[in-house]
Amino acid sequence: MKLLRHGPKGQEKPGIVDANGTVRDLSGKIDDIAGDVLSDAGLAQLTTIDIDSLPEVAAGARLGPCVGRVGKFICIGLNYSDHAAETGAEVPAEPVIFNKWTSAICGPNDDVEIPRGSQKTDWEVELGVVIGKGGRYIEEADAMSHVAGFCVVNDVSEREYQLERSGTWDKGKGCDTFGPLGPWFVTRDEIDDPQNLDMWLEVDGKRYQNGSTQTMVFQVPHLVAYLSRFMSLQPGDVISTGTPPGVGMGQNPKVFLKPGQTMRLGIEGLGEQQQRCVES
Repeated sequence: MKLLRHGPKGQEKPGIVDANGTVRDLSGKIDDIAGDVLSDAGLAQLTTIDIDSLPEVAAGARLGPCVGRVGKFICIGLNYSDHAAETGAEVPAEPVIFNKWTSAICGPNDDVEIPRGSQKTDWEVELGVVIGKGGRYIEEADAMSHVAGFCVVNDVSEREYQLERSGTWDKGKGCDTFGPLGPWFVTRDEIDDPQNLDMWLEVDGKRYQNGSTQTMVFQVPHLVAYLSRFMSLQPGDVISTGTPPGVGMGQNPKVFLKPGQTMRLGIEGLGEQQQRCVES
């Protein structure tokens, strides 16, 4: 299933994509794409609905973040060997963990705000993993049973704030609008192998990132198990799993985003996003 949220900011309703690609409204059946709905039982219940009987959502309606009430937005750094190489960093011995604040979350096609005074706002197409079943000390062999599904994430990053302003990476990662999610959340049964998905990103039509989840250093089951050693994972948590090469910081000379530019990005089987950059 392809599940989504549609409507004005702060008033999103749940929806689903039918076999013809039409968005249907689920708000008469569930209150949100969140919480218990993301469990195996909750998702199984949705499969019993006659989708074609649901109201159609008007074409062109705004899509919100594909998951609601996200508790934690956890990110993994330097998790692609080829991306680590382009930035001159060593491949880490263990996953590098940082956070994006939930206030960074926005819709897949919402404007991305360049922070005031920013000179180094960058892009990163990433595979998002949505937790459906919570847990601590999860065994790697059991980790995928805790995954509800996947989505596209743009891990927008301000490199000066991240790397040059002291402290952790978090301050360069969590600015408002720095976490577009969607267009939809795809249940795990529809993705045969999350470690074999093509991914790409363009700025103003120029292709910068053209990679694959095949080059992930730490794969999805390992990340879920690893993170659960340090925190309880809960339904609706989103894990952004790292980016392939081609970020602006890795160009020679470096390239960063400016107001008026447009990013377009996607992952095989998970759809596409498009954001216009605007002044904050």
